[in-house]
Amino acid sequence: MHHNKFYIAGKWVEPQSEDRWPLVNPATEQVVAHIPMASEADVNAAVAAAKAAFPSYSQTTVSQRIQWFKRLLDIYRANADAITDAMIMEIGCPRSFTHEVQTPCGDGHIEVMIEVLESFQFEHPSPRGGSTIVHEPVGVCALITPWNWPINQVVAKVLPSLASGCTCVLKPSEESALSAILFAQMLDEAGFPAGAFNLINGNGEIAGNSMSAHPDIELVSFTGSTRAGKLVQANGVEAVKRVVLELGGKSANILFADADIDAAVAFSADACFSNAGQTCDAPTRLLIERSVYTEVKAKLMAATQATQVGDPQMEGDHIGPVVNQRQFEQIQQKIQAGIDEGAVLLAGGPGRPEGLDTGFYIRPTLFEVDPAMRVNQEEIFGPVLCIMPFDTEEQAIALANDSVYGLGAYVQTLDIEKAQRVARQLRAGNVSINGAAYDYDVPFGGTKQSGNGRENGVYGLHDFLDIKAIAD
Repeated sequence: MHHNKFYIAGKWVEPQSEDRWPLVNPATEQVVAHIPMASEADVNAAVAAAKAAFPSYSQTTVSQRIQWFKRLLDIYRANADAITDAMIMEIGCPRSFTHEVQTPCGDGHIEVMIEVLESFQFEHPSPRGGSTIVHEPVGVCALITPWNWPINQVVAKVLPSLASGCTCVLKPSEESALSAILFAQMLDEAGFPAGAFNLINGNGEIAGNSMSAHPDIELVSFTGSTRAGKLVQANGVEAVKRVVLELGGKSANILFADADIDAAVAFSADACFSNAGQTCDAPTRLLIERSVYTEVKAKLMAATQATQVGDPQMEGDHIGPVVNQRQFEQIQQKIQAGIDEGAVLLAGGPGRPEGLDTGFYIRPTLFEVDPAMRVNQEEIFGPVLCIMPFDTEEQAIALANDSVYGLGAYVQTLDIEKAQRVARQLRAGNVSINGAAYDYDVPFGGTKQSGNGRENGVYGLHDFLDIKAIAD
């Protein structure tokens, strides 16, 4: 693995910066690699390579791109185990969850993008037939991805960029550099032209800022915190860049009395705590109809206490550590802040789980809250669930929408007509009914301070395309 180099203009090159990031395995607290951190000069070199490649790559045919993607799919499938091992090491994601959920995101999204390319009309007549509508690549793109779903977020940006005819520079989180480097090696092996895809590693303060403000970058696609997303958007103002943001969340989960209670409780706990709570659309605010509130609360306390925490290298349905010491400390502080502001601690709490003295492990935690409490309003990004009662459908919708975020939402009821009615009134980009999962062709993204734009499938492709009308 080329973990000490950058991939620029089709070659693995030595960084110009001497700064290195000690990548720590969050389960062992041991350094597993030293990742080079890009300087502004490294960013400039990568952007220059993408800019030089754009004129030729943007003119490649759709059939050529499809062939590259088909080769990439075969290569990815052959190397899936290596991707799994990398994500376990870098973010502490448990083996079974990584193998069954995280790693398959790669080939799932590649499959869908091949289908999109095979059917998408890059040129078509205008509605009245008097002009030609052309969908053209935006230009050079900066892709900045987080660590919590490493491969999923990388492919959700890289694939539509390359499929559209754009060239790009990827900066993954320094916390998840290993899986991104492996994916870069796969793109190289698949035969994508030199400069179409470039990889650097680095932090937000230097590399991220340089990319988002770079005069030769036409589009910035960023996934991360709302705070950082605002900075990215501000950086793009001067050049009027296209900025696509997928940001934070505090997703509501409405559990009606007519739901399958046992299934709803199991889903509510698992969906909140899986991936150690490090999922931007995790259902972290659970609204429970009052007539079943006491029953559901008791079952949730048991489910929270039964959630196992352990070694990510082991098979099983347990959760692993959070990504690093900074994240561990922030979650601990927010749990304590919840206690201090009067939230009722029903399970879990501060400190590590019993027997886990090494590693950034968090106790799955359940709070009973008032809606306005900070622990219920602020994104914690850890295995922390807040519950509260509601009396009417209208109140549930109002409570669910009482958030600065609008990424995901969840509705649990056996009355499908009611579920659909409620779903249409929730201000969120994605709504899951009774735990239904989304396919890889379904758009993902949010409203309000959860961002703008959409990823996945044809919806993600649109963000990387400009529309030109030619009167003929």
